[in-house]
Amino acid sequence: MKKIEKRALLCLLLAGALLAGTVLFVGRFLVNGSSWASFLPVFSGQPATGRVLDRDGDVLTWVDEDGKRRYYDGATVREATLHAVGDAEGRIGTGALVAFADKLSGYNLLTGSYSPLGQGNDLYLTLDARYNYIAYQALNGRKGAVGVYNYKTGEILCMVSAPSFDPANPPDIQEGDERYDGVYLNRFLSGTFTPGSVYKTVTLAAAIENVPDLYDRTWTCTGSTTVGDGTVTCPYAHGEQDIYAALSNSCNGVFALLADELGEDVLARYTEKAGLTASYSVNGIRTAAGSFDLDGLTANELGWAGVGQYNDLVNPCALMVYMGAIGGGGRAAVPELILKTENALGLPSLPSFTSHTGTLIASDTAEALADMMGRNVTDQYGSSRFPNMDLCAKSGTAEVGGGKSPHAWFAGFLRNEDAPYAFVVLVENGGSGADVAGSVAAQVLDAVVNGY
Repeated sequence: MKKIEKRALLCLLLAGALLAGTVLFVGRFLVNGSSWASFLPVFSGQPATGRVLDRDGDVLTWVDEDGKRRYYDGATVREATLHAVGDAEGRIGTGALVAFADKLSGYNLLTGSYSPLGQGNDLYLTLDARYNYIAYQALNGRKGAVGVYNYKTGEILCMVSAPSFDPANPPDIQEGDERYDGVYLNRFLSGTFTPGSVYKTVTLAAAIENVPDLYDRTWTCTGSTTVGDGTVTCPYAHGEQDIYAALSNSCNGVFALLADELGEDVLARYTEKAGLTASYSVNGIRTAAGSFDLDGLTANELGWAGVGQYNDLVNPCALMVYMGAIGGGGRAAVPELILKTENALGLPSLPSFTSHTGTLIASDTAEALADMMGRNVTDQYGSSRFPNMDLCAKSGTAEVGGGKSPHAWFAGFLRNEDAPYAFVVLVENGGSGADVAGSVAAQVLDAVVNGY
């Protein structure tokens, strides 16, 4: 009798384990089925694959009747959208062909990856291919990244990474070829770089909230400032200046002194709050997290870190979101690349809800910082370069050592009610941020705001 009871108990345990495993599998199947299906071959060869289009309906890539992948008829557009669309070999992981394969497959619970109509979904990106074209042309063969997005809706209108290549005619890339250094990396989403003076916006936010007499102070810059046991240098002497002029002049000495006064704990807290050490999910694509070595520094090292040098590394997309948060009064929409999908019958996907960041900067601090960044444009960069734009911006010229030219940065946002856009431009080893990266930004923003 006891033997029967033990066997019955064992059977119940096995049945319970089977039921639990079945429930777990069904749950995962419902959640991840489309992702699994995108990697499974079907008897006909390849799974049904839809088209990738930009927000205006321009078809960027499709599969022809012979099963061969085709791309937009225009080499420059193909190169400009490579890191958003992807290559046929799947080497660019952030491209739609890889990152959104489940959306393109046309997968559903009833028929799986098989489509009775013989085709998958159409995937519309938030990008405008024309903006990408202009940004890529403006980079003019230089390595870097350009991003523009709506900080209220999250839609990324422009995303370019360079170097690039023509996916319709891929080159034979040899190891060590400088022309294609990091070509498979989406610099906007997956790269981190020394930020230089664009990081001063974080140091300034911390100073606004923690230095009571900040607006009453003046400093005299001679071109070299003693901070701790060393010096922090500027390209030239700025003379006497208040905090408004110090930001417009991008005075390293002033911001190094502020960083030392604030201390590493405060600077680290504001860097983290700004989202510059976070990784965002852009429709499932994880961005690279920035890194800031702010622990156990000397006063001089902390001073250099406070001006965006030392070991500071920032991701361009995260910086763009922070700019959007300043423009948005403290919070910003999380970036998105997918506008919608449509099945073979032309039926659209369900609308997605815009998600927002937490508070990256206090609202009153954001307002004060925005006014200072607006003054940068009128006093330093030239508002005439940005017609019909209420632009707030900060440039950066980030020293990278090794005898190389500095990285050029230009980042900011528009306060126009009908154009709530934040942007970032990085030109690797480009030189002057205001001149080089600012010129790229001016060309792209002119097209976005004033048409083309």
